This record gives sequence, structure tokens and C-alpha cells, in this order.
Amino acid sequence: MASGELSELETAIEKIVTIFFTYAAQEGKKGTLTAGEFKELVKLQLPNLMKDVGDLDEKMSSLDVNNDEELKFSEYWRLIGELAKDLKRERKKK
Repeated sequence: MASGELSELETAIEKIVTIFFTYAAQEGKKGTLTAGEFKELVKLQLPNLMKDVGDLDEKMSSLDVNNDEELKFSEYWRLIGELAKDLKRERKKK
């Protein structure tokens, strides 16, 4: 897709996508996160930003718009958006 060196933001987006597909490939369908994959991703990749989220099953359920008990990339992206909004709110307070 990109022909030159990626900018910081492009690298960050690429990393978000790569992490999703790395965890999604572990079990179940290759393009979705199962509950186990989601929990492992959160535990290893989002330990600080999601430390106060509470029950991960409930969080996954709230993100799972089509109620298929797996997260598609678009549903995972909702989580990324929520976390970004939380970070923005924190920055505004400073």
C-alpha cells in the first residue's frame, strides 16, 4: 500500500491492524477475535489503558454489535476509538 517510509501515525495504524490480526489468527475464525483472543490482547497489549474496565466479558459483549460472540475488526476499532477518546479527555485535564 505505502511506497515510502511510513510516518509515525501511519506506523501506529499499521501496528493496530497487525496486532488485531496476530491475535485473531490464534483460534476460531482468522478475521475475528474470540473471547480468549480478546482477553489475551487486552492483557498483553492494553494493560494500562484497560486496567479499570472491569469484567472483560461484559466489555466484549458491549463491543460485539452483531452478538456473534466474536469481534470483527470494526468492533475492535470501536474499542480503539473509545480508548483514544479517554486519552483525549485526560490530556484536556492537564
